[in-house]
Amino acid sequence: MEVEDGAELCFPQFPNTSCRKPSSPWPQTLLIYIVCYSISLTTVTLNLLIIISISHFRQLHTPTNILLLSLAVSDLLVGLVLMPGEILKKTSCWFLGYFVCFLYNYLTSIITASSIGDMVLISVDRYVAICDPLHYNTRITVKRVKLSVCLCWLCSVSYSFVIVTDELTKPGRYNSCYGECVLVIDYFTGIMDLVLSFIVPVTVIVALYLRVFAVAVSQARAMRSHITAVTHQLSVTPKAKKSELKAARTLGVLVVVFLMCFCPYYCVSLVGESLVNASFASYVLFVFFCNSGLNPVIYALFYPWFRKAVKLIVILQILQPGSRETIMM
Repeated sequence: MEVEDGAELCFPQFPNTSCRKPSSPWPQTLLIYIVCYSISLTTVTLNLLIIISISHFRQLHTPTNILLLSLAVSDLLVGLVLMPGEILKKTSCWFLGYFVCFLYNYLTSIITASSIGDMVLISVDRYVAICDPLHYNTRITVKRVKLSVCLCWLCSVSYSFVIVTDELTKPGRYNSCYGECVLVIDYFTGIMDLVLSFIVPVTVIVALYLRVFAVAVSQARAMRSHITAVTHQLSVTPKAKKSELKAARTLGVLVVVFLMCFCPYYCVSLVGESLVNASFASYVLFVFFCNSGLNPVIYALFYPWFRKAVKLIVILQILQPGSRETIMM
């Protein structure tokens, strides 16, 4: 019996302090691997296509696309590093040591913070483009956007260090046994993270998109009234209403998907994982990560240039001389 019990431990040589290996049935574990790694691979592939497209084609080097590029980089790292790491933590023992655990938690905080920051920058970019189009080219320049992206990543690195600083000074202090990798933050830090990483970004994004929606509706109505007065063709009314509904639907998808992916994670963080079922906590964390796979669908797949770029990448047209100058828009 001692051998059998020892075989269930992550570190049999430390029977009193070792964690036990996860004991899920192999069909369930196999299904988890297939589903989770498929999502991870899809996330990596979609974001890699965005990175190659924007980096390769010179015409796509616009302020908006630079923001999309930064978002795609952070989302690529989510699919490449964070998702596999979370799968490893939940389906196996952590054999990589305390320092690698610290690096994983640090990267988790950096990547997610930068992703949130990129979404805020994108909302600001769209706000200026729609609400103040005459000054867009002078206010939103490539140089300023690049500086904003660098500051976003720098702030993410600094902010994340504050979150995980206790883990650096006393590695493994919150681990209940050998073979696990956890990150526990105190109440004050948790409240700060909730405010800075969720409440403030959501408030900014929702406020800007509501303003964009109001301006879009106002412009559509003004255009409809102008066309009706000039041409006396009332048939244009349904078309104008259709454009209003399309604007509302697009903005609604952006906000709703963001909230659906981020709200559960921060609700669990606020309540405390110790008060929530471990499986449910893992589920909401993976939903949190899945937003990185949805971002390229929402922000890029609606652009015609992305579909054209993917086609050129698949047929290896980008390897031809002069392909960087291809007209994409």
